[in-house]
Amino acid sequence: MKQNVKIVLLGLCSLFMCLWACRKDSVVQGTSNVVNMTQYLSDHPDQFSELSKILEISETASFLNAYGSYTLFAPTNEAIKAYLQSKGKSAVGDIAAADWKSFIRLHLLEDSIPTSRFTDGKLFDLTMYGQYLTTSSELISGVTKIRINRQASVIQPNISVGNGLIHSIDHVLTPATLTVAQTIAANPDYSIFTEALRESGLFDKLNILPANNPDEKQKFLTVIPESNATLAAAGINSYAALKAKYSTTGNVTQPTDGLQLFLNYHILYDAKYLADIITASAHNTLAPLEVLTSKLSGETVLMNDDTFNGIYEPGFSLLRGKSDITASNGVVHQPSAHFDIKVRAPFRVDFDVCAFPEMLKNTQYYKKNNYFFTGDEAAALTEIKFSGREEGKDPTKSLIYRYGSAGTSTNSYNKDILVIPLATGGTSNTAEWVEFRTPLLIKGKYKIWVCIYAQAESNTTTEVQASIGLDGTTDRAALSNSRILNFTVKRPGINKVVNGVTVIDADAEEAVGFKTYMLNTAGAQIGKLVGIADLPQTGRYWLRLKAINGSQATNNVDMIHIIPVNDDQQYWKYNVDGSKILRP
Repeated sequence: MKQNVKIVLLGLCSLFMCLWACRKDSVVQGTSNVVNMTQYLSDHPDQFSELSKILEISETASFLNAYGSYTLFAPTNEAIKAYLQSKGKSAVGDIAAADWKSFIRLHLLEDSIPTSRFTDGKLFDLTMYGQYLTTSSELISGVTKIRINRQASVIQPNISVGNGLIHSIDHVLTPATLTVAQTIAANPDYSIFTEALRESGLFDKLNILPANNPDEKQKFLTVIPESNATLAAAGINSYAALKAKYSTTGNVTQPTDGLQLFLNYHILYDAKYLADIITASAHNTLAPLEVLTSKLSGETVLMNDDTFNGIYEPGFSLLRGKSDITASNGVVHQPSAHFDIKVRAPFRVDFDVCAFPEMLKNTQYYKKNNYFFTGDEAAALTEIKFSGREEGKDPTKSLIYRYGSAGTSTNSYNKDILVIPLATGGTSNTAEWVEFRTPLLIKGKYKIWVCIYAQAESNTTTEVQASIGLDGTTDRAALSNSRILNFTVKRPGINKVVNGVTVIDADAEEAVGFKTYMLNTAGAQIGKLVGIADLPQTGRYWLRLKAINGSQATNNVDMIHIIPVNDDQQYWKYNVDGSKILRP
């Protein structure tokens, strides 16, 4: 979700890649929209005769000649011949069918992904082999190339066929064969950290292939191991010295031991490449209730680099050239400096409800045009939920993404809003409640503001009440000091005169639960306080807005601000491009 840490492309080359990709889409798409992948490859033997042979040998030719929606990264004849030579083979028949089947599965995704959806980082979907592919752009001999897994360049993108898209590439892709644990152990620069992982028992946890891992949350993990040189700079020159500094029980396998916690603090859930890390302001670690914060400064990814209570706390960076190392069950990054667990105080999180994963992937409409979700599409969203489906109803009036519409979204954050029809008690086609999955929140007490564009639909109204519950549970507790949000009520317009000039009395409006949050302070663009949440533990939560009076379709939600109770509730504000406006 969009948060106060902006999602940006990592470097100017990335911008070139996206522009180039968008331009190419319109040129190549439609060259063959009838034949499927297998037939297209067969029809172009000058480029793909070797790949066609592989499809036959691996018994995947018929599979890719059937209906579906796939993306195939297709190595050219030259690429496959070079691969065979590297293996000491002379023909594709010299390699076993099972190996070629795995080969195809690594190059294939079950989604049609044009290059316009590529970013610096991993693709949203796993390959059918079960590993992520990464995309990036590199300037090679003065030409910007789209790179896949840092192994191959795209030659011809976005070849549209009946069952998806083909991107031809100049080298074959090879899977990561080492687990995260093995990747770290294979690097002699990490010998001290590796020994600590082995002694603590964490090595085994990091050495499980996703298919064999019964823990869904730990199938993929991200590790930030400290090199011997980094530890030495902190006065730690051996495992014994590391244990002496951090172990509090003498038994480093104990969950409460200081060294065990130190190591767990270097492990994040999920496979998070640099581009993934900067999309959130904080990340859960395996150390219970402890997080690493993140932000982007220029092209540098900074961790634990924060200002609390006006005091700047320098953090460390992730070394770009030694990070984004893919393993079979995750990713490895190298930090620039030694780091300890930093106990966190509650901190502000703003998120734009429009930037949920499915909308971000919908690049044809996101930040471009309106999109009307069907009931089935809305029901399948991962970070927004609606009532109704569980009772067998089909709330077809579920959700509208609106971009750049005069009045409703032109003055909103990033010029977009979500329009969410709600009806008290729910109806056959309108939900009773909607709830949003928050970013990571540090345990503590927060005021929660729902930022909207107030609008009435034919003299109707919707009043909602907010509740909150921990992700993974169905419990939702009412907020304390709860206030009703009316989607038709504008800010009260309390003004004062300062030096002969009439201005908004922001403190008086805040006292009655209203604030302005955008540059434009028109009465319809408001933040409304819906209550206070006292969160007992760090994690992600579901914030529910339930209709308690009225029914209308024009409920326009822009952002949600979750701000520690003792922090400034009014600033920062935002410009429509997402940049911050600090308190004067």
